[in-house]
Amino acid sequence: MAGQAGLFDLEERLARLSAKGDNLERLSAIIDFELFRPELERAVPRADRAKGGRPPFDHVLMFKVLILQTQNSLSDERTEFYVRDRLTWMRFLGLGLGDPVPDANTIWTFREALTRAGAIERLFELFDRQLRAAGYLAMSGQLVDATIVAAPKQRTTKAEKQAIKEGRIPEGWQDKPAKLRQKEREARWTVKYTKAKPQEDGSKPRVDIAIPLFGYQNHLSADRRHRLSRKGRVTDAAAHAGAHLGALLDPTNTAAAVWADSAYRSRKNEALLKGRLLVSRIHRKKPADQPMPARTARANARKSRVRAHVEHIFAEQKARMGLFVRTIGLARATTKIGLANLVYNMRRLVWLERQVMPG
Repeated sequence: MAGQAGLFDLEERLARLSAKGDNLERLSAIIDFELFRPELERAVPRADRAKGGRPPFDHVLMFKVLILQTQNSLSDERTEFYVRDRLTWMRFLGLGLGDPVPDANTIWTFREALTRAGAIERLFELFDRQLRAAGYLAMSGQLVDATIVAAPKQRTTKAEKQAIKEGRIPEGWQDKPAKLRQKEREARWTVKYTKAKPQEDGSKPRVDIAIPLFGYQNHLSADRRHRLSRKGRVTDAAAHAGAHLGALLDPTNTAAAVWADSAYRSRKNEALLKGRLLVSRIHRKKPADQPMPARTARANARKSRVRAHVEHIFAEQKARMGLFVRTIGLARATTKIGLANLVYNMRRLVWLERQVMPG
């Protein structure tokens, strides 16, 4: 019968995990998480403990729990389970085997406090300053795009959908507080169309496929050089992406070019870029019911080779991080998606640092 594991057995196992490559260990070595403490303490004030009670968990520890949750797309309950279960997670959080672990309710309460304080944007900006201080300036122009982040679909009647769309609470919901709390009233439906392609006989269908989507929209801009997210905004899925170009432009980028797809092409946006002394690399739209001019098609293709890199950010968030909005309401979705943008930048920084390390 195997004996009880001792301290040296635990240290040996952690050493072996380090030798195999622990990304969380690299994250801790590269990022100074104490940078976030003042903002976290401002956003999540602690109650007076003069009457005693269990000591609250450290602010930075709780923030790191949210980082683990975000990059693995976990519920609060599963996050608690994995913090208890995984040695690498305990080491990342600075917890020993005998230390108390924040439960699901504590995780939810901390995240809610950040949401009420609107702290995610400020935390994102703090880390962006750390990136710039490390030499990762916004360079070579900026890439702007948006993507739909799915949320659980709602079971609603046609009348209820219309009321929600008009900004009203559907009839009967107000009398059922429990039901009202569980109903998503700020996410929206939208339809994504594939590009129609001509048939062999020259005819063309209206669309190839129309895909209905429900949720929110993650708008962001990234710098071309380092492919780090620099500005972000969260809206419902039905919002017009082109209307948010101005809020996404980074005035500190060292180059003037701005790449975006044709959804951002409008006279208003072209005037906006010109007024800010920026150069438009936005795709031109295809003329209605006419073939795309060959010259325009070639220009769009050249732009696509640059603009497509912003799609890698969304692929990282959706495929590897499993980004999905489980919460209710725009404010919570903003926290969820904002954390995903922040965690993406952290993971990207680890990758960038590995490229310059000797050996």
